[in-house]
Amino acid sequence: MKVFIAGGGTGGHLFPGIALAEEFKRRNPESICVFVGAKGGIESKIIPREGFELRSIDIKGLKGKSFKEKVCNLFLIPQSIYQSIALIKEYNPELVIGMGGYASAPVIFAALLMGIKRVICEQNTIPGITNRILARFVDSIFISFSETRYLSSMKKARFTGNPIRKKLIDGCLKGKEHKGKFTLLILGGSQGAHSLNEKILDALDYLMPFKKSLNIIHQTGEADYQWVCQAYKEKGFTSEVMGFIDDMAAVYRDADLVVCRAGATTISELTLYGKASVLIPYPFAADNHQEINARVLLDKGAAKMVLNGDLTGENLAEMIIDLTADPIAVSRMGEDARKLGKPGAAEDIVDSCYKLLGS
Repeated sequence: MKVFIAGGGTGGHLFPGIALAEEFKRRNPESICVFVGAKGGIESKIIPREGFELRSIDIKGLKGKSFKEKVCNLFLIPQSIYQSIALIKEYNPELVIGMGGYASAPVIFAALLMGIKRVICEQNTIPGITNRILARFVDSIFISFSETRYLSSMKKARFTGNPIRKKLIDGCLKGKEHKGKFTLLILGGSQGAHSLNEKILDALDYLMPFKKSLNIIHQTGEADYQWVCQAYKEKGFTSEVMGFIDDMAAVYRDADLVVCRAGATTISELTLYGKASVLIPYPFAADNHQEINARVLLDKGAAKMVLNGDLTGENLAEMIIDLTADPIAVSRMGEDARKLGKPGAAEDIVDSCYKLLGS
């Protein structure tokens, strides 16, 4: 099987694509999975590290750009489609999978022109503009939420859940390593980490009376690592501060409560591990999709939520203190989160891809 996996730009588009590539390789080690992304994207750092080939095309986004930038970027679209056609001729893939984001559009349209089977995956409750357009031109659509707007009513749409990388799935089978203190895991995400880091450190002042009973694991993002690390030392909290966490499985296992943004990949990981969470949606996410993602868990009793504009160090600390004092509520929230998990999403999607190809 030769597969193109197109998209990227954020971890939320990229990591589910890696999960699918892993599943194709698990089924058949001879499978060839090639990622196609935009030049200069985060995929250039992550994909080679995961052992997959990456090819790049000249494409840039339109949203949030000035008029001049939009005009310049529009002129890149024909070129990027031409580049995608050249890549398809070079590799002759049987299937193209679009993971969302502007980099997936030229590859899907090139596959359409060349008669190659096409599918897309939508991670969020509100699809981005790229997937809303592409939905009309693909053979199948795989959605991560049954509530996904615009797409869930289409006959070719299937609710599969969001694919999760194998090392995270394998990791959830192991037990918690650090017992005793209540472990708080803080994840800023790839966007909006700085403002969340600031509120977390404000909350530490209100958590001072409880610091002996807390163990904090905090992913800050590389830019904030130094000053956040220093703040924990000055306030005397037991903490493990990291710019980036490579072994997410280990920290999820150890966490009793997660404070984080509400991106689709984070949501799927919380439900896989059955973790109670306080969700703080990134306020500038496209179409406010993170708040809608968070409300899916909130409505099922699987998370707490506080909007970024309402967040203060004091009210965040109050939520943490209330939950540390009520382990039954934390356990119940985690169980409700686990009920929403779809650990077999990658297998389900790959099964459907094989059926689409008649294999």
